[in-house]
Amino acid sequence: MENSLNFPLLAVIALSALFAGLIDSMVGGGGLIQIPALFTTLPKELPATLFGTNKIASIFGTANAAWRYSRRVNMPWRTTLPAASAAFAFSYLGAMAVAWLPRDLLRPLILIMLVGSAAYTFWRKDFGAFHQPQHGGRRELVYAVMVGAAIGFYDGFFGPGTGSFLIFLFIRFFGFDFLHASAASKVVNVATNLAAISFFVPNGFFLPFAAVLMASFNILGSVIGTHLALRHGSGFVRRVFLLVVCSLILKFAWDTL
Repeated sequence: MENSLNFPLLAVIALSALFAGLIDSMVGGGGLIQIPALFTTLPKELPATLFGTNKIASIFGTANAAWRYSRRVNMPWRTTLPAASAAFAFSYLGAMAVAWLPRDLLRPLILIMLVGSAAYTFWRKDFGAFHQPQHGGRRELVYAVMVGAAIGFYDGFFGPGTGSFLIFLFIRFFGFDFLHASAASKVVNVATNLAAISFFVPNGFFLPFAAVLMASFNILGSVIGTHLALRHGSGFVRRVFLLVVCSLILKFAWDTL
């Protein structure tokens, strides 16, 4: 229960939200930090309640990052908005699918995808170094909807690594650099988080005090993260991306093997 939180536990979830917001604002992966912190500090709460609290905290940091990127980066709205719309719809469908699909079956597949993403990024030294959009018109719209739908369903159904997968796909299929891909991924992430919150909040699956505390620190982390990304550019974001993806690989390998 929230009433059982003392200062050391509050400090743990606040600092986890700060660091999660910092990492998530650049390359995604904040859930790697925030969710374990919630499960450790509040072991008696329902998982759905902790996931709802995490989503509420995350959406504020992600929205703040999206706003900051939009002020400094020429946002690829023609790709981002259709992807975000599809992601919102399919994220809700993904959340509904949890009831009839065993999520553990996805772990080996996700591990393979993460290893492939990391290997491809390591191998292609120029991957994401230059912003060279590749599509336009109807083809751009179709690709954007397909990417948004796939990632939205994944985020609603499972979630970990959503931001990192988005960045990889925006670079691979649309020719974005890491900075523009990170900026676009934040808008899509806001949509998927909003879809999840529209399920969690009406059903009471959240902790108000913890959510507000974590949201505040998540925003602070996102301010620091976007500042670092904008200041140091795509090369810096690429290095952080590889670090986070390798961390995700280790986590999924530990959980799967």
